[in-house]
Amino acid sequence: MDIMSMVSGLLAMQAGSTQMQVAATIMKSNADAEKSAVLTLLGAGGQNASLANVAAGVGGNLNISA
Repeated sequence: MDIMSMVSGLLAMQAGSTQMQVAATIMKSNADAEKSAVLTLLGAGGQNASLANVAAGVGGNLNISA
């Protein structure tokens, strides 16, 4: 095995490792974004929502059984 093929193989391995790191970072970012979206939709975003400055009836329970 000559030197150039060994260097080429090492560079290919390094590029593959870099691609895997980027892919893992993107997947984590996507998972965090999905988690944030779900928590927002469920109303459990970690922030205590204050209804002090809204009109009467806003934020109350809605009866949808009728």
